[in-house]
Amino acid sequence: MRKFLQRLLSAWIIRMSNKFGSRPDRKRIHDALSKLYKTINQEPGKRGLIFEITDADKFIVLSDQHKGARNYADDFTLAEKNYLKALEYYNQDDFHYINLGDSEELWENLLESVIKHNKNTFEAEKAFIAQNRFTKIFGNHDLYWDNDPLAGFNLNRIYGKKIPIYEGAILRIKTGAGQLDIFLTHGHQGDLQSDGNWFSKWFVSTIWAPLQAYLQINPNTPAYDNQLKTVHNAMMYSWVAEQENMALITGHTHQPVFASLTHLERIYVKLKQAKKTKNKDELAFLNEELHKRIKEEDKPPRLGKYKPWYFNSGCCCFSDGDITGIEIENGFIRLIKWSYHKNAVPERVLLEEMKLSELFESI
Repeated sequence: MRKFLQRLLSAWIIRMSNKFGSRPDRKRIHDALSKLYKTINQEPGKRGLIFEITDADKFIVLSDQHKGARNYADDFTLAEKNYLKALEYYNQDDFHYINLGDSEELWENLLESVIKHNKNTFEAEKAFIAQNRFTKIFGNHDLYWDNDPLAGFNLNRIYGKKIPIYEGAILRIKTGAGQLDIFLTHGHQGDLQSDGNWFSKWFVSTIWAPLQAYLQINPNTPAYDNQLKTVHNAMMYSWVAEQENMALITGHTHQPVFASLTHLERIYVKLKQAKKTKNKDELAFLNEELHKRIKEEDKPPRLGKYKPWYFNSGCCCFSDGDITGIEIENGFIRLIKWSYHKNAVPERVLLEEMKLSELFESI
């Protein structure tokens, strides 16, 4: 019966989840991001940190693990080994880990269940804390860390010390040509389905989680997403496009975005370039890639000319077990994924990269 309902309802549930899981409001998003950025600058350490960095500094940004109770509603289960291997790699290479929110799924689960079933992942995160290389930012599904009076006590239980919780962070890079701020926050601000909405939390915990557990459906599509930007991501981009000397990194939507484009959007841009240069081999390859991802009736989007200032870390709970994130290292910003390869061994895969100097010049 379950398999029959899976086949019957999976596509519809995923479509409805994408449609109703987000209600972004442009003005609310823009106002919330502006207010947070201003607050961090005026009162560093209160709602967020400012890191003065150079090319020698290393950061890994991962978000949206949604760690649960290892039942069929736990989207993190398949990705756990990739996540643990990634943290081992980044800790050994002295990266600073910025956890960009929704790390714990506290809309669907009791905290005690999450603690009980995620001891290995918390231990892996503790390794960064021991070296003072860990920054924890809250999202909407783990808002508990910001507003519950027992949050500090429970953080101490998990990590062996009470760690600060932030709403955002700024990586500030100064060069002879000026200053570049890379602003980071979870990105739920201004989303009417996420930003303090009690009904959404009730619906997820009471209706969606039991249904997902029974049908064993993970709505998160594979990591290198074959879609145009979500409306929410587009609104995040529209905010940062109006700023000066700034790039923005968020999570929340579970959709990887690099330099303001998704993978599908990047294919369309490359196709346009290949047509101009009349590169037949490139055209053949890109058309083949495109037809793997779209239907015959799909029309090319009107992309315009995007400024490459917006990035999204994706998530650590894709249905194929992949995780994606943003690396900043050696003067580069990169979109990476960790994926299972031969014998289900986790492997780091470079998806996109850009020199920070090129990002600075574009701004």
